[in-house]
Amino acid sequence: MNDLTTSTVDDVAGLRAVADFLADVWQMPRDAPPFHTDVLHSVAHAGGAVHAARSGGAVVGASVAVFGPPAERDVYSLAAAAAVSDRGTGHAVKQAQRAWALDRGARTMRWTFDPLVARNARFNLVKLGAVASEYQIDFYGPMDDGINNGDETDRLTALWDLTADAPHATDPAEGRAEAAVLAKAPDGGPLAARDATRLWCRVPEDIVALRASDPDTALRWRHAVRDVFTSAYAEGLRATAMSRDGWYLLTHGTHPTAPTALTAQEDPA
Repeated sequence: MNDLTTSTVDDVAGLRAVADFLADVWQMPRDAPPFHTDVLHSVAHAGGAVHAARSGGAVVGASVAVFGPPAERDVYSLAAAAAVSDRGTGHAVKQAQRAWALDRGARTMRWTFDPLVARNARFNLVKLGAVASEYQIDFYGPMDDGINNGDETDRLTALWDLTADAPHATDPAEGRAEAAVLAKAPDGGPLAARDATRLWCRVPEDIVALRASDPDTALRWRHAVRDVFTSAYAEGLRATAMSRDGWYLLTHGTHPTAPTALTAQEDPA
């Protein structure tokens, strides 16, 4: 989209457009969005940032961030989302958040995402170069939006070093074919594989569609992936990449740990 622009928003009309966009992304009524216009206005008035990405005059991406103590280095980013069909919008929104945070002294950013949504994992871990620093079981509890209904809300925390260079292209699938299969997935295929230093874990191709068509199988996937991740994280492994065919790569190593920003509700990016 050559006409894509990203900017902060602090006027009522612009904030209402962001609230409507976020309601549409989370499949909620516009009169009951994840963030009401008055809340967004308070965030902006308190020194936070509401970013909107626009194309053709329409909002196609948005994010919400505030500072937490100590304000000179900590950012709490509440939401970021992009219209799925608008390629490049999610990246533009996150880069706008990154620039805003760096200008105010932040050095890392964190947010949560659903470990079963492969496209979000690939965006976060591969395109941005974040590391999944935590696995959290049923983090939000039951949610009644149009995306998470009927599922448990396990989340990975993405930790993004804002000062790091752009990530290098690597192949997360390298070595997986030779690894030993550890467990079977609900669809009968392999769920996890391992070699001496690395672990791979597969997720369903489209968990959102599976929740709608077969919620029982979707929940079995949730529990199966949870078992793999909780054991791996207890051992010190962390998810660092996602392959194009839906396999996480988990590795040992030195990963960033500074908790200087958190973004929630990132799932639809």
